[in-house]
Amino acid sequence: MQDQTEAPTETNLDQDERTVEIDLSFTTTLDLTSFQLHDLDSVELPPNLTELDLTANRLSSLDPRIANLIYLKKLSFRQNLIDDAAIEPISRWDSLSGLEELILRDNKLMKIPDASIFKKLLVFDVSFNEITSLHGLSKASSTIKELYVSKNEVTKMEEIDHLHELQILELGSNRLRVMENLQNFTNLQELWLGRNRIKVINLCGLTCIKKISLQSNRLTSMIGLEECVALEELYLSHNGISKMEGLSMLANLRVLDVSSNKLTSVDDIQNLTRLEDLWLNDNQIESLESIAEAVSGSREKLTTIYLENNPCAKSPNYSATLRQIFPNIEQIDSDVFA
Repeated sequence: MQDQTEAPTETNLDQDERTVEIDLSFTTTLDLTSFQLHDLDSVELPPNLTELDLTANRLSSLDPRIANLIYLKKLSFRQNLIDDAAIEPISRWDSLSGLEELILRDNKLMKIPDASIFKKLLVFDVSFNEITSLHGLSKASSTIKELYVSKNEVTKMEEIDHLHELQILELGSNRLRVMENLQNFTNLQELWLGRNRIKVINLCGLTCIKKISLQSNRLTSMIGLEECVALEELYLSHNGISKMEGLSMLANLRVLDVSSNKLTSVDDIQNLTRLEDLWLNDNQIESLESIAEAVSGSREKLTTIYLENNPCAKSPNYSATLRQIFPNIEQIDSDVFA
């Protein structure tokens, strides 16, 4: 009887070791996220690629073969080890002039790379680097719709006023002190400036913007928002604001976060009828009864309210009172109702 543990026959070996060759020549998307690659020497780059994602690798230089990917639209080097010298060759890769998204987030850049050859660029992301200045952005295409430069060391909003098509501007977690050069952004929908050193709101006359974040700055006043009539979401937590004002004309406002400020009362939002989320926690608001009148326009609409860590949150029947005021409330502080 044949031993069941004997080695496979030659025929079986052929079957076990058989490899399948895949034709990549027509592949348009290549995702190499988290492959921990130090280089691309072992990687085939199909000539028809339109998207190349190299996120979360160990790349410290650019493979020159990428310059031959003439159909490339999206290129991501997010979370690698690329520095200024390593990225420099990309400025001469004319064959990539049709690129629409360039992601260099979370690398070792200390300045804005030269992206002037990308005449159709729509998304440019250099967040989470060590960039100290926006110098060089003046060369970037005016077609850019989304610009991300958060978590750097930028001190001034400059060389951006030609970006007329901009819809999203992210400059959070920098060292900005002044809001400026925003007047040309007539298409801007979202402005993210949290974690800076801004003392005064100056939107330079913008009226179309829908989302603004100025959390964790040095604001003491809300003045400056009056003309933002399209505004839907406003985040002003962790500042030094002592009075709610300049809000009555923001008829489209759905989300208002003024938590962790110095407010003693709720004001200037009684005419708002679309408010759904209201964050007032960590202030000095005394009276629970005054809330009903202060938010009278949105009593039926409001679904979430945060008031914890205010003196009024210690009132007897705190939650029951709020549920009576707001009949459609779904969440009070961390308590979610079915």
